Amino acid sequence: MRWTNRPEGSNWGDFGPEDQIGRMNLLTNARRRAGAREIREGLAFTLSLPLDYPGGNTLARTRKPPRLFVEDFVEGHPAFNLEMALGDVPSHEIMCDDAVILYTQYSTQWDSLAHWGQLFDADADGIAEKVYYNGYRAGVHVLGPEQGGPTANALGIENLATAGVQGRGVLVSLKRAFGTKRTWVGYDLLMRALDEQSVNVQPGDFLLLHTGYDEALLSMNKVPDIHVLEKTAAVLDGSDSALLKWIDQSGIVALCSDNMAVEGFDFSVPRAHGQSLLPLHELCLFKLGIHLGELWYLAELAEWLAQNQRSAFFLTAPPLRLPGSVGSPTTPIATV
Repeated sequence: MRWTNRPEGSNWGDFGPEDQIGRMNLLTNARRRAGAREIREGLAFTLSLPLDYPGGNTLARTRKPPRLFVEDFVEGHPAFNLEMALGDVPSHEIMCDDAVILYTQYSTQWDSLAHWGQLFDADADGIAEKVYYNGYRAGVHVLGPEQGGPTANALGIENLATAGVQGRGVLVSLKRAFGTKRTWVGYDLLMRALDEQSVNVQPGDFLLLHTGYDEALLSMNKVPDIHVLEKTAAVLDGSDSALLKWIDQSGIVALCSDNMAVEGFDFSVPRAHGQSLLPLHELCLFKLGIHLGELWYLAELAEWLAQNQRSAFFLTAPPLRLPGSVGSPTTPIATV
């Protein structure tokens, strides 16, 4: 056993000592069938931004836009618009290959359960260790460059990729409820929005939050204004304990939004000792194994659902099956 003491309010061990997918265990065959029953029109919506958005790296210094490049097929002949030949015999065909350097959490993405951990006394010996969901350890299971990484030998995104990420999605439009100015949404406001929009959240669901951040970001044409975006759109208030309790009790398998981080944050505000910088990340990724999706494009889906007085749909959103990665781009598809 990797731990003798688990965090208060966590579900460590509830899905087995070796579990690496957390609440995604609730995404059963029955829940996938329930999602499929939400398909009535056969109309599909792409929920990904172009992967070169947001643009630049002002929103997250360590995340940079993708860079496409090409390798030489033979020296001096890049494999792009390349005239093919078999030996000395020319051909009428041409070909293109390319490659990409891709920052896995730059644009529309999934966070793996190895994305966010905590210093926590999992051994109950009075000494806090660096640990992740279900007690997996930094330096043992999640390896930094000094240990031969970076790689997550446990909790990597490939575990989500093989979990069959498709099921019933439900969307609540915080933009429709509260407008496009910055609003901190706790339990009471979220319950009001869910009720007003007749959103029925069930265990095993993917909960999507449309705030309008996606539209604001796209309007900036890859030159994001961080000062404007910090005042744009509703965000979940992770400091609201009632909201955190509801997320736990709801039974959702994932929480996805069109903004960065899903929850609101202001790192300039001092924190008390032991207080989390991102409480919702702590709850979802570290304690409960609820995957987070960030920077999803939800505007078109939200508009269609509102016009048709619906909130549920079939969602398919696998990440890349990239062993050891702590995040992944995704191109989710919602079918209504």
